[in-house]
Amino acid sequence: MTTKSAPARPQHHLGHSMKPRQLTMMGLGSAIGAGLFLGSGAGIQAAGPAVLVSYLVAGTLIILVMWALGEMAAANPTSGAFSVYAERALGKTAGATIGWLWWLQLVVVIAAEALGAAGLLFSVWPVIPVWALALVFMVVFTGINLAGVRNFGEFEFWFAILKVAAIVLFLVVGAALLLGLLPDVASPGLANLTTDFAPQGLGGIASALFVVIFAFGGTEIVSVAAAETEDPEHSVGKAIRTVVWRILVFYIGSVFVIAAVLPATSGALASPFAGVLDAAGIPGAATAITLVAVVALLSALNANLYGASRMVYSLAERGEAPAFLSRLAGQSVPMLAVAVSVAFGFIATVLELLFPERILPALFQLVGSTCLVVWGSALVSQLVLRRRADREDIRLPLRMKGFPGLTIVGLVLLALIFAVGFSADASRVQLFSTFALIAGIALACALGARFTRRSSGAARRQHGR
Repeated sequence: MTTKSAPARPQHHLGHSMKPRQLTMMGLGSAIGAGLFLGSGAGIQAAGPAVLVSYLVAGTLIILVMWALGEMAAANPTSGAFSVYAERALGKTAGATIGWLWWLQLVVVIAAEALGAAGLLFSVWPVIPVWALALVFMVVFTGINLAGVRNFGEFEFWFAILKVAAIVLFLVVGAALLLGLLPDVASPGLANLTTDFAPQGLGGIASALFVVIFAFGGTEIVSVAAAETEDPEHSVGKAIRTVVWRILVFYIGSVFVIAAVLPATSGALASPFAGVLDAAGIPGAATAITLVAVVALLSALNANLYGASRMVYSLAERGEAPAFLSRLAGQSVPMLAVAVSVAFGFIATVLELLFPERILPALFQLVGSTCLVVWGSALVSQLVLRRRADREDIRLPLRMKGFPGLTIVGLVLLALIFAVGFSADASRVQLFSTFALIAGIALACALGARFTRRSSGAARRQHGR
C-alpha cells in the first residue's frame, strides 16, 4: 500500500515569519499570566494546600491535550487550529462553535489581564487609577499586534524570558526559605501543608480546579501560532514538549512554595508572590516581583490578543464570521480582526471606572470552564482525525504516542472534572452558564450557515436566469 502524505498546508495570506524560539516562548507567555500571579492565591484560598491536587489533575489533562494538538498542528498548521480540526472531524457547526467560544474566552481574558496588570502596578505606584492604566495597556498592545507577526514574536520572546527568569529566582528563594537557609529568617517548614491539607474537602478542590484551569488556559495558542511559524511541521513538536514541562515545573513548583509559606487564610494571598518574598525578608523583592507580575500579565495579554485575532480571522475565511474580518493590511496583519478582539478590553476599562474592583473577579468566573470544552473538542477531534488518517494510510509528521489510550484517558479525566464540577454549587453554576453559552453559539452558527446557504442558492438561481 502506498503511504500518503499529510494534507497540504492551506493556502492563506498570513506570513510565516515567526521563529521556532518565538513560538516556544509564546506558549509560555500566554499561559504564565493572571492565572499564576493572581489566580494561584485564589486557588489556595478555595482549597488550601489541596490546590496542588487541582494543579496535578489540570496539568495531566493539559499535557494530553497539547500532545493531541501537536499532532494535528504539525500535520495541518492553520490559524483556526482546533476550530478547523473540530470542523473536519465533527462538522461545520461544531468547528464554528468552538472557534467562537475560544474567541469569546480570549476576549474576556484580555480584559482580565489588562485590569490585573493595572491593579498590580497601582499597588506599588498609586498615581494613575487602575482604569486609566488598563486603558494605556490596551492601546499599547493593540499597536504591537498591528506591527506584524515578526515584531510581535520578538517582543513576546523577551517578555517571556524576563518572567521565566523571575519565576526561577522565586523558586530558588522559596526553596531557601523553606529549608531555613536564609539568615535571620525562620523557616515555616511544611506545617501549612500538613496541618489542614484540604480544609474545604472535595468541594474546595473542585472550586479551585476551575481557577487552575483558567491558569492553564492559553497554552493551546501554540497550535494557532503554528500557521505563521517557519517550518511548523518540525517546530511545533519541540514547542509542545518544552512548553508542557516548563509550565508544570513553574506552576506546581510556585504553588507548592506559596502554599507552604502562606496559610490559606492569609491576606497576603491577594498577591501571593509578593507575600512569599515579604516572608523571606528580602528588601524590595516584593515590589520587584510585583513589577515582574505586571510584565507577565502584559505578555499574556499580548499573546492572547494575537490568538483571538487569528481565530476570528480564520472564522471569517471559512465564512463563519463577517468577510471583512479576513482583510489583511501591511505586514500581513488582519487589522479589523485585531480591532474587534480588543473592543471588550476597552469596554472593561470603562466598567472598571464605573464599578471599581468588581470587574476582575467577575471576569475570572466567566472563562474557567470554557477551557475544558475547547480542550475536550481537541481530544475528540484528534481521536477522529487520527483514526481517519490511519485508515487512509496518511503519513503524519508528528504522532501522539499511546494512541488511542492516552486520548481516551484525557477524555475520561475531562468527564471526571465535569462530574466533580457539577457536585459543587459554585462550579455548577459556572458549568451551566458555559453550556448555555455553547448552545447559544451553536444555534447562531447553525442558523447563520442555513441563511448563507439559502442566500447563495437564491443568488445562483437569479444568476442562472
